[in-house]
Amino acid sequence: NFGSAKQQRFLTTILYSARKEQIFLADANVGIYYNIGQPPIVPDFFLSLDVTIPPNFWEKNHRCYLVWEFGKTPEIALEIVSNKVGGELEEKLKIYQNMRVIYYVVYDPRKYLSEEVLRIFKLTGTNYQETSETWLEGVNLGLTLWEGEFENLNGVWLRWCDQNGNLLLTGDESAQKAEKELQELKEKLRQQGINLD
Repeated sequence: NFGSAKQQRFLTTILYSARKEQIFLADANVGIYYNIGQPPIVPDFFLSLDVTIPPNFWEKNHRCYLVWEFGKTPEIALEIVSNKVGGELEEKLKIYQNMRVIYYVVYDPRKYLSEEVLRIFKLTGTNYQETSETWLEGVNLGLTLWEGEFENLNGVWLRWCDQNGNLLLTGDESAQKAEKELQELKEKLRQQGINLD
């Protein structure tokens, strides 16, 4: 649906804009094969640190996430709830737990499954424990709900932040911030009598 698709792009593009120095793979709606002979699970979003897409990503064994090829499971799997029948808190939770995905996030903006919009599960030992902590220390990222505009649509979005709650910026926001800082610097130089021409 449109809401899920936009939310997936928002989460993905922010990471690629804000974390250029880090090696990772973040994507949406890509099958993760975790066990030979089993069908894949297809999270709405996932993040896997210290891996990249192979350059020949059109080849069959590189078009999706084969755990045995990448050598590890993703650190984060996230599901966006769009109805009551997706199994996010039952079957999917068990699969991600058995895969040993460190953080499983369920974003339920319409509150189909409970009164909580955001639920985070952290792998502790072999089982998930639900946590109220939105700082995901193992991946050095936080999650927050933010009201604003993305792709010309105003709404509440699930968004990445740092440990202090500062938002990770989109590419457009980074460019706007840089332009504002440049204009402020130019004005300061003008006030000091420096001719920029």
